[in-house]
Amino acid sequence: MENLDVHVLRHLAQWRSHGERALLATVVRTWGSSPRPVGSIMALGASGAVVGSVSGGCIEDDLIARYSHGDGADALRDGPPQLLRYGVSADEAHRFGLPCGGTLELLLEFNPDAAALGQLVQWLDEGRMARRTVDKATGAVAQQVSDAPEMLVHDAQRVANSFGPEYRMLLIGAGQLSEYLATMALFNGFAVTVCDPREEYSRHWSVASVQLSREMPDDLVRAMRPDARTCIIGLTHDPKLDDLALMEALESPAFYVGAIGSRRNTALRLQRLSEHFGLGQAQLARLRGPIGLYIGSKTPPEIAVSIMAEVLAAKNGVALPRGMTVEEGKLAAAEPPQALDAAEGALIPLVCGIG
Repeated sequence: MENLDVHVLRHLAQWRSHGERALLATVVRTWGSSPRPVGSIMALGASGAVVGSVSGGCIEDDLIARYSHGDGADALRDGPPQLLRYGVSADEAHRFGLPCGGTLELLLEFNPDAAALGQLVQWLDEGRMARRTVDKATGAVAQQVSDAPEMLVHDAQRVANSFGPEYRMLLIGAGQLSEYLATMALFNGFAVTVCDPREEYSRHWSVASVQLSREMPDDLVRAMRPDARTCIIGLTHDPKLDDLALMEALESPAFYVGAIGSRRNTALRLQRLSEHFGLGQAQLARLRGPIGLYIGSKTPPEIAVSIMAEVLAAKNGVALPRGMTVEEGKLAAAEPPQALDAAEGALIPLVCGIG
């Protein structure tokens, strides 16, 4: 599944290239709780077809009724951009299924230019980031390639929104855990690549829409040129494969770099990367391990959920509370239990092995 913004823009460009009437709705402002963040987009065709979302569904229904079927005073008609606000009153918020106190404002653009949309989609397909600026009075659009994402700007004259290429996930190892994690990443909008030069693993790979590579991991990481929308995860338990990928990944801007393994194996990996590959403390501090959130996961699908949750938190810039990571959770769970000495009635600490 491709990035949601690219998916929306691609469908909108196709509709417009065929001469179909359509509008682009962008969330430009929110107050209180909101079901979708600022910058979220939705395309709506005159036939009632919808791609993307700006709420949980009720606002979409209202827009369809007013644009595709409306002929009354509240109908949405082609023309210059319009600002539309939902959830001003408690009754309206309840009607449209907005959270308590939630209000959002949309910019509606009618019949965006097909050629400009096509250019925007082409840039995104090429892995570029783009900035699109709309004149609120005239609907004139300016767009250009940009170097870094920027916050949405909404002022008296314009709305400017950034669109970036897909988030990418590179998994080292084509085992069962990779299958579950790749599947979860796909439906979260990541473009997923799995790298495993071991024939006995890679020949059985069966997850559709995932690119499979049999290159050596370090070669592939260099070829991918990881950026701030890339995460790289070692899942083989084989230092010859995981360490090579991690060595290159830790020198890149990737937003998440990690590897599966126990706390002991993680410590040994850090030692190897320092002593044999010359990585410094600043680079080693970026390595996540043991990876995942501490949810007591034991099976491959549960472990995949744990890892995916941590990746999404890093992607969304969420600082996790103390005790949430696998390392912190296992340290807390490893507090030595007490056993009763029957003869003395004393409590004797038991020594537990830490994996």
